[in-house]
Amino acid sequence: MKKLQVAVFISGRGSNLESLIQSSFKKQSLVEVQLVISNNSKAKGLVIAKKNKIPAIHFISRKNFETKVSQYLQNIDIICLAGFMQVLGTKFVRNWRLRLINVHPSYLPAFKGLNAQDQAIKAKASYSGCSVHYVTSKIDSGQIILQKKVKILKKDNTESLSKKILIEEHKIYPRALQMVAKRLIVKKK
Repeated sequence: MKKLQVAVFISGRGSNLESLIQSSFKKQSLVEVQLVISNNSKAKGLVIAKKNKIPAIHFISRKNFETKVSQYLQNIDIICLAGFMQVLGTKFVRNWRLRLINVHPSYLPAFKGLNAQDQAIKAKASYSGCSVHYVTSKIDSGQIILQKKVKILKKDNTESLSKKILIEEHKIYPRALQMVAKRLIVKKK
């Protein structure tokens, strides 16, 4: 069976990109990371893509970003947002409905948007976590695919909580991607 083709959108270090790539190499994987797209020419994730011989492109300008990107997505089945710090337009999101997913560093619906870990610390929450969800036009509001709670200790700060959450993101994002791929394969039959 042909694996589903995945594009990963990044803006930074690419640690979730790396976990998705490594997971895709497993024999039982239903996906193959085929393309990396960044809105940051200095994103460390571009180096990860190159190291793994995955084509990577970057577009710095937000103007016509989605139009420019779309020409590279013709053979792509699923898009994963992995630390991609740009809001995508409603039309783009609608065109990729149930094939566009994101990982967010909180236990949604709590702490949506930017600086979720800092929000959790300031709220003195007892836990936070990470969530993989379908992307909709409302920020961090799509149907949740998979989540993992992370306990917040009294000694935690934004940095220590971020590190604990990131470890869990690396575990659940590849699993959630496989779940989405499975649903799409069943739907195609």
